[in-house]
Amino acid sequence: MRKSAIAAALFVTIIALGLSPAAMAQEELSPYGSSKSNMHDYPTINAVFDANYEDPKSLNILYNFVKNTMKPLKGKMVVVSHGPELRAFAKENYLKYQGTMDKMKELADAGVEFRMCSNAVRAAGFKNDDFHGFVTVVPAGFPEIAFLQSQGYKYINPLPYGVRDVRYIDHPDLKKKD
Repeated sequence: MRKSAIAAALFVTIIALGLSPAAMAQEELSPYGSSKSNMHDYPTINAVFDANYEDPKSLNILYNFVKNTMKPLKGKMVVVSHGPELRAFAKENYLKYQGTMDKMKELADAGVEFRMCSNAVRAAGFKNDDFHGFVTVVPAGFPEIAFLQSQGYKYINPLPYGVRDVRYIDHPDLKKKD
């Protein structure tokens, strides 16, 4: 038999079995089946976010993490800052980081507490009163996190990696054109 005749016979067999070429491709790409969905509600849970970012711009990703966590958990949210990102909270840097600080203030207005490690403040060359009014400087960052955990807060370490459009890294052809 010629190749074209074999291909035609295979196609007829696939159709006769009720499998479309698209279904065959889908089977090949998903040998483990499809994911399940469990969109359940959460009980009220308090959470502490461990913020230690080299680049203060990563606070913009933290903003999204906190917003996306506080709504379903409905509990108290605390951000403990003890890294280089603390400079964005300094009043002297407001103009440089205004957009980011406006987002942090929005979170604070929604009830999120911002606590900052005094050891990091001192090591960075700041004084405790150099920061915006929604920040509370505490004795130390890690002990503050441990203290909150002892009070029932759940620890969240939000690494500054966003997921927006990550699918299109492998499949740029799937992204809708604007």
